[in-house]
Amino acid sequence: MYTSRIVGMGKYVPENVVTNDDLSNIMETNDAWIQERTGIKERRHIKKGDGNSTAVMGVKAAKIALERAEISKDEVDLIVFATLSPDYYFPGCGVQVQEMLDIHTCPALDVRNQCSGFIYGLSVADQFIKTGMYKNVLVIGSENHSGGLDFTTRGRSVSVIFGDGAGAAVLTRSEKEGHGILSTHLHSEGKHAMELSLKGPSTEYWVPEIIADNPQEDIPYYPYMNGQFVFKNAVVRFAEVIMEGLKTNKLEVADIDMLVPHQANLRISQFIQKKFQLADDQVYNNIQRYGNTTAASIPIALCEAWEEGKVKEGDTVVLAAFGSGFTWGSAIIRW
Repeated sequence: MYTSRIVGMGKYVPENVVTNDDLSNIMETNDAWIQERTGIKERRHIKKGDGNSTAVMGVKAAKIALERAEISKDEVDLIVFATLSPDYYFPGCGVQVQEMLDIHTCPALDVRNQCSGFIYGLSVADQFIKTGMYKNVLVIGSENHSGGLDFTTRGRSVSVIFGDGAGAAVLTRSEKEGHGILSTHLHSEGKHAMELSLKGPSTEYWVPEIIADNPQEDIPYYPYMNGQFVFKNAVVRFAEVIMEGLKTNKLEVADIDMLVPHQANLRISQFIQKKFQLADDQVYNNIQRYGNTTAASIPIALCEAWEEGKVKEGDTVVLAAFGSGFTWGSAIIRW
């Protein structure tokens, strides 16, 4: 049976830096308030006219990943694109990437699992490779949040958290036992779906109906998050799914060389780090610089950790995410 391994990583974030002080100029907030609750100091936002979109950023990250993997675009057998902020309702970003990269009729699959999207996408790619159906799979997580956030005081509890960016990974077939992606673990609990959601525009809330039927103070096309409820569920599910992955592979917490959690909130990451008694050099966080980039957060963070030499060959790397749906998952990797 084949295994799959990551052979190339890439990331892209817009040049436009938005600090907490910048946000304080357009809403009632301040740097201390944001850092205390989220750990975020700044984030990147697409700037009008800079040529970026969810798909375009994904392509930029993918080109770097492919170059580092030393795999040509024509060797890509499948594209898996994870996002909650596609350029269009349809077509999906996956086929846009396929066209922009000029890949001839390769299949493209879009994954809509929000903060867990990259891990879900990684799991899909892993299964296709393990079964022998595909050899090389390009997995992308990319988000353009800034175009759909409420940058008023009313929306500050959500809008200060999110940033834009993209990360990509190239997976390839390997016959080296005990290396690569050892296992992935996926879960969902739909009864809490509306606790972190965006109800419109949708087939329930089309744009003309929103404008006609909703007063300005009750617009349903901005994200809603029950922050405390999400936090309480996140810390439980993070811990559970990490332990599930370790136990499956007969590993202990002490075997973790690097934990790369979804960058949802620095306080969540710190809670998990303390619970597992991990040292600072065993957990990688970059939410301070980029905010929460949802499906892009893990590939951006993993890419940076690798670039900085904090992920090395033979290391046991754990990825874990929790988000809207609720959905959560983990991946155990022998680098």
